[in-house]
Amino acid sequence: MSDKGRIGVALVVFVVVMTAPIWYNLADGERAAFPTLSYPHEGGQCVEDTDYMRVNHMRLLMDWRDEAVRANDRIYTASDGRRHEKSLSGTCLSCHWEKEKFCDRCHDYIGVDPYCWNCHVDPM
Repeated sequence: MSDKGRIGVALVVFVVVMTAPIWYNLADGERAAFPTLSYPHEGGQCVEDTDYMRVNHMRLLMDWRDEAVRANDRIYTASDGRRHEKSLSGTCLSCHWEKEKFCDRCHDYIGVDPYCWNCHVDPM
């Protein structure tokens, strides 16, 4: 006996089930609004420009961690020549101290749970 019919039906069911979230989102027609962030009020400038930091902040922080801890290289020279201490607590959190209004909003929006706070003290 040939099982071509059963295999065909099983493949169709599989494709429908696996793509259901895509069809659901297309039918809904709404996209979640990007979160509103609380930016620093001191008028300071971040270590790099906003577009760069949105995309690369985690890579930058991981590089800082590795370079500061493993190579004792504790100074970061930005693309514009300014120099900063490689420190989440000392550099980043000096401006972005409201974690729940800055870090958490984006991380919750995209569904990630960074492990920064496994070592660093959660700012209040």
